[in-house]
Amino acid sequence: MRQCDVAVVGLGLIGAAALDALVRRGVDALGFDPLPSGAQTGSSHGSCRIFRRFNFESPNYTRLSDEALEGWERLARESRAALLIPRPVLEAGPAANELVAASRQAARAHGLEVPLLTGREVNTRFPAFRLDDNWDAVVQDGGAILLAEAALIALRARAESAGRVVADEVATLEPFPDHVRLRTAGGETIRARKVILAPGPWLTTILPELAPVLEVTRQTVGWFKPARPETVGVDTFPIFLLARGQDDIVYGFPDFEGRGVKAAPHNHGPEVAPDAWDPPASDAELRQVSEALAELVPGAAGPITERDVCLYTNTRPADRRPDAGEEFIIDRWPNSDLVVASACSGHGAKFAPAIGERLARLATDPGFRVEPCFRLSRFSAFPDD
Repeated sequence: MRQCDVAVVGLGLIGAAALDALVRRGVDALGFDPLPSGAQTGSSHGSCRIFRRFNFESPNYTRLSDEALEGWERLARESRAALLIPRPVLEAGPAANELVAASRQAARAHGLEVPLLTGREVNTRFPAFRLDDNWDAVVQDGGAILLAEAALIALRARAESAGRVVADEVATLEPFPDHVRLRTAGGETIRARKVILAPGPWLTTILPELAPVLEVTRQTVGWFKPARPETVGVDTFPIFLLARGQDDIVYGFPDFEGRGVKAAPHNHGPEVAPDAWDPPASDAELRQVSEALAELVPGAAGPITERDVCLYTNTRPADRRPDAGEEFIIDRWPNSDLVVASACSGHGAKFAPAIGERLARLATDPGFRVEPCFRLSRFSAFPDD
């Protein structure tokens, strides 16, 4: 029977970052995933994600962003790969918009006053846009296009070169008093002292007790042939998040790959099963994005040239330590040798190095605790701290 100190189940960005943190510490660790880097399923697939320093979703994220940026920059140096393309981040919406206000507040909490702009000022600075004159907007520096596929390859490379990656699916987990026994789909048995679970939307398949607090939703993405290509290039066009309403947020990227402008709805799609990647994204599912670009970013508007499907896995609102949901779970599983990670929520990828460090410490340092906002105990279904 093969043995290791820590096994990591699921090697998307979060699991791969945890495995990399363990390998860098010299921990005897193994990672398991049947999917290779670049596979077109899994929460981490696709070429890019948005990196933002100040996050309207939660003020808790700025520290994570700063830690993650250090991790991405270190990984880029060590792997000699370009992983971040710095770009400003434009966030905008009708006057007194909550998204814009929350983003400014997150920056203000860390000593930075981000000027409030009007839609007219945005249109002058970025000619691809046609925002209403009375819209509020902020343009924050410190943003970047995270080259997610390249980052995943770099995170897994060190472990792969050391023979620490097992390209197989974990079929069963069996807890014992002092270890966890894993059996792969290929029939191999592994004894691990600790196990980090980061399988993305498949987490509730392994731990059904999490089903009441997690939801998996289908998210569609499109690439649009720009009407005015000269206005949406990587040197002239920002990353953007446009909030036309409470549940009507569209985000997008410059045309940095020559594929067109990538854009998608940020609001949640229908709840689906963990492996519901089909059918392909339809025109109807992308109509909200097409209409938003035509109305607000005519330089980027045009026919859909490519399309994709992603899955978000989000928490439902907590009850013991109330939050609005859409949060991460980063914690030890009660009365076990398991560590649980669920951060595949549409805004978790950017934080992978910081989350990976926390998972590695949870598995190796008995005295370490994560921030209360990420603990299972915020749900009354789990033991209180």
